[in-house]
Amino acid sequence: MFNSFSSADACKLLADGAQLVDVRTAAEFSRGALPNAISLPLQGIMNANNVIDKDKAIILYCLSGARSATAKNYLVQMGFDEVHDLGSFKNYNCE
Repeated sequence: MFNSFSSADACKLLADGAQLVDVRTAAEFSRGALPNAISLPLQGIMNANNVIDKDKAIILYCLSGARSATAKNYLVQMGFDEVHDLGSFKNYNCE
């Protein structure tokens, strides 16, 4: 599936205060995450209201893009407005 949300898009949103959310497992997160990322494992996505700010843009990522795509669908259904899927953390290329 083609993802039109690019690393450049992510960098711009992050510079404007967006939240970078890692939906990998806690163990994966503890082994290394992107700068300033918030850990919200897909298994706990229903707790999103307690972890991330609904009023700020959200950028999701995982290992391959599968979990972040699933997380995006859940968050949109939960009423989060500005949710973007970066896909794999390998797509991240911000300074």
